[in-house]
Amino acid sequence: MSQKQRRGSGNREQKWQPKTKPNPVTSASASVDEAVTSKLGGLSISDGQVWKPKSYGTVAGSNAASAADVQTEKNNVDLSRIFLKPNLLENFKVDNSTYSLAQIRATFYPKFENEKSDQEIRIRMIEMVSKGLATLEVSLKHSGSLFMYAGNEGGAYAKNSFGNIYTAVGVFVLGRMFHEAWGSKAGEKQAQFNDFIERNRICISMELVTAVLGDHGQRPREDYAVVTAVTELGNGKPKFYSTPEVIAFCRKWRLPTNHVWLFSTRKSVTSFFAAYDLLCEEGTATSVCRALDEVADISAPGSKDHITVQGEILEGLVARIVSHESSKHMEEVLKDHPPPSADGAGMDLGPSLREICAANRLDEKQQIKALLQKVGSSFCPDHSDWCDSHSRNADRSVLTKFLQAHPADYSTAKLQANKERAAGIAKNNNDIVGHVNNGSSTSTIDGLANEDANLMIKLKFLTYKLRTFLIRNGLSILFKDGPAAYRAYYLRRHWFLVLDGNRAQMLRISLSQSRSPMQMKIWGTSAGKQRELSKMLDECLNSRAVYIRRKCGNRQLSSAIYLSEAEPFLEQYAKRSPENQALIGSAGNLVKTEDFLAVVEGGMDEEGDLATEREEAPASLSPSVKDTIQKTEGLIVFFPGIPGCAKSALCKELLNTPGGLGDDRPVQSLMGDLIKGRYWPKIADECRKKPYSIILADKNAPNEEVWKQIENMCHSTRASAVPVIPDSEGTDSNPFALDALAVFMFRVLQRDNHPGNLDKLSPNAGYVMLMFYHLYDGKSRKYFEDELVERFGSLVKIPLLKPDR
Repeated sequence: MSQKQRRGSGNREQKWQPKTKPNPVTSASASVDEAVTSKLGGLSISDGQVWKPKSYGTVAGSNAASAADVQTEKNNVDLSRIFLKPNLLENFKVDNSTYSLAQIRATFYPKFENEKSDQEIRIRMIEMVSKGLATLEVSLKHSGSLFMYAGNEGGAYAKNSFGNIYTAVGVFVLGRMFHEAWGSKAGEKQAQFNDFIERNRICISMELVTAVLGDHGQRPREDYAVVTAVTELGNGKPKFYSTPEVIAFCRKWRLPTNHVWLFSTRKSVTSFFAAYDLLCEEGTATSVCRALDEVADISAPGSKDHITVQGEILEGLVARIVSHESSKHMEEVLKDHPPPSADGAGMDLGPSLREICAANRLDEKQQIKALLQKVGSSFCPDHSDWCDSHSRNADRSVLTKFLQAHPADYSTAKLQANKERAAGIAKNNNDIVGHVNNGSSTSTIDGLANEDANLMIKLKFLTYKLRTFLIRNGLSILFKDGPAAYRAYYLRRHWFLVLDGNRAQMLRISLSQSRSPMQMKIWGTSAGKQRELSKMLDECLNSRAVYIRRKCGNRQLSSAIYLSEAEPFLEQYAKRSPENQALIGSAGNLVKTEDFLAVVEGGMDEEGDLATEREEAPASLSPSVKDTIQKTEGLIVFFPGIPGCAKSALCKELLNTPGGLGDDRPVQSLMGDLIKGRYWPKIADECRKKPYSIILADKNAPNEEVWKQIENMCHSTRASAVPVIPDSEGTDSNPFALDALAVFMFRVLQRDNHPGNLDKLSPNAGYVMLMFYHLYDGKSRKYFEDELVERFGSLVKIPLLKPDR
């Protein structure tokens, strides 16, 4: 729904009017089939949409009478009830009159990976705001996990699944926040709220922040959630509310909102980026919020103050382009919807989340059951989504029959087309099992190209990253390979690869170690801060890391409680000098979680930036061991080049070479011109599905933003990446000399029927080649090669021409 449509009547309350429910199907056959599939909430569309399928078919034998009994009991019967009927599912027949319909039950903004560099995005954002085309919206990034709620019938979803400890915690926190907001009226308002979002098919997305689900950068002082999106699911593409509409909706129902700033002029938007650049290394919640309040055109404080409920360590900011009329809309909403009161403040709300988890420490199911019992019937009328109320075999049987039936619409047909992936990706019976639509579900802004309308950038702070990316994510290396390997984790070695003829030979050129943490350089950290971090990490390794390893023995310290060991060291280190205090940001007052931490499935990542732990031992980083790429891990071969640099020819030769690359790992080549949709997310998907394969990324990778995405893939899947570049002398301002560019152009103009239409018949081939060439402007050949080696630890050079030419 466009902004104009939503504002048309001048009365914003009208968009919340209840929608008329469609008349239910009354036949016994239809009631059985809807009951059989009414709880299949685990099917997804796009990167963030969960589906609830319905199907229409026939039931054989006398069980049709049983179906009528089910309809009499309850119109909306869940799978667990149907499975209690003997042989009903087994006798459900899929025939030519059977149709399936998939329905979205939850949706959220997908994780984004920008194809452009952060600097390019910032420049474009400033340009759009300066021309009056858009407004920049900035919000706080709370450190938690995504939790979605679509009503007590629509379900609760987290971790690409349902029926887990995350959803149980989320439902409990949501219910408790209603009691805090409404006091004695909480029960009545919970029922009204659930009825409202069910009838209007609305999904609420929240950032769930608790101390019971594992550590981030800082353990929160309170357990809470912040609403980040509200979506009308409708019958087609989901409609996301604008931020002013989200705030109005939340204040109507007294739900917690986030802190939001709007920048609508060139002066304010450039001041914002300047403020972030100034604070990105030492900023805390207090200093960042104060600075943004001073330079923003509009500041809308959240109902949950980050400093009070979470602490000073701030994960980051999310900046995105929104409508240029957002400022006006926001002013109206803030005027018409003042902050609501908290009628439950000071009331006895019963046992807290931490107290319940502490009292039920035996297993995850016990904790889930205890939490759901305290939530009450408004948010949890039954426990059918939890506690394994139906079998995995039954789930598979329903899914099989659903996928065999005729699709009732295009979206269902898309889901069925992905049935092989849907059947194989689920780890358990509650997992979301597939993606249906590659199209983005994010809304666009009228009058802007889709790329500009969806511009978004995530800006994180060093005080958070040093705890998570540097300390926490190195724990598995510390325990599996020892202190020396942990040190090598942030002091990466230099390696080179040279391509000789048709065989790739690894040549060890240098054992020199960089004295600067490579991750710091990737983040753009200043040289001074790099030195301070190196000193701090060395001391952490020599004192705390060795102590932790002795204390835990062979049992690895869980990343979920890493702050129990890291925070005392950080606190003591910060006290030594003002410089140390600025580096650490904030430490001390550690919340003890060991007694109430939720029982979470091993290896589950709370926020997506922690590599999944594997049982296989990684390669030893000791210099005494021969250095090779582990054949139990994946390899990504990519090409920071220009069209015509022979990458496709090389990929073809590698695919046709007997024995592949000398081991038994499968080799797969993905050509960019043949991939529909966004290419690098597709590569990431392939890495996750086949973590031990060799992927030839047959697409030019010219900018550092793409390199960052590849690094993230390596980090999340423990794969290695090898950049392959054409050999060239280069220039002081470009890694490719003009004679190399001429060779590339010659090759392009000799091509026929190129999949990307860049060949001799292309009317603008020369212009496209120059565009690619200029993408490398400002990088000397030395800087280009050094940067790739620093990031990936290796480099392959291929000859520009044969030696005899």
